[in-house]
Amino acid sequence: MRKLTEDEKYMRAALREAKKAWKLEEVPIGCVIVHEGKIIARGYNRRNTDKNTLSHAELNAIKKASKKLGDWRLEDCTIYITLEPCQMCSGAIVQARITRAVIGSMNAKAGCAGSVLNILEMSQFNHQVEVTRGVLEEECSWMLSEFFRELRAKKKENRRTEDGKGIISC
Repeated sequence: MRKLTEDEKYMRAALREAKKAWKLEEVPIGCVIVHEGKIIARGYNRRNTDKNTLSHAELNAIKKASKKLGDWRLEDCTIYITLEPCQMCSGAIVQARITRAVIGSMNAKAGCAGSVLNILEMSQFNHQVEVTRGVLEEECSWMLSEFFRELRAKKKENRRTEDGKGIISC
């Protein structure tokens, strides 16, 4: 068995965070922020739980990391995210001056680290983020696919149950 790379080790930690979201029936996206070889913050998607548009994994982790370091500037930090960040989170990563982003799976519909846009590496901004893509991509993609497969199955079952209400059979 081969030894995990450092990026894989921290992406596994982000996957553990994503599982926490899944248990809450949230889209399973997880994130960790590493500084000087240590995880200083963790986050997972909590939008529905918190009833808050801003409660994305990345923003939750950035807030904790800033508190831990006592600064809004997260220079010399690496953020590990199971899914390519959206425009809001990509903007926050740039604004926080995070040095590097490691992404599990890409998001063709809403990703802003290379799929729809590439906010993280735009030369027009005063800060660019070094990006590594595809770390543990299969596991990250599987988790999201399985979550949505289960969600569709639940919705289908709920429709079937609702359709059957009020029917009296003899």
